[in-house]
Amino acid sequence: MPIYEYRCEKGHTFEVMQRMTDDPLVACTQCEAPVQRVFHPVAVHFKGSGFYNTDYGTRKRSRELKDSAESGADKTEAKAADAKKDKKDKPKDGEKAKKTA
Repeated sequence: MPIYEYRCEKGHTFEVMQRMTDDPLVACTQCEAPVQRVFHPVAVHFKGSGFYNTDYGTRKRSRELKDSAESGADKTEAKAADAKKDKKDKPKDGEKAKKTA
């Protein structure tokens, strides 16, 4: 069950453990004055580069993406070329490897 914090008009603050379906309190437990539920901000910590940094398009960000795409494409093409070369060098099933002396 969640714990809710209440504050009365006279300044008393207190916590009450209630079900979410229970109605909020209307009177202070000490002085019977009207109360309001106190809300606190949720603690959120953004660590790392975070999604919020990439959500908004900027010129700098678009340049970074373009540069990384180009360098990534170069690496991918190099890996594909190496794979083709390795396939040619490997003997197929049932064939004997060529011996060089």
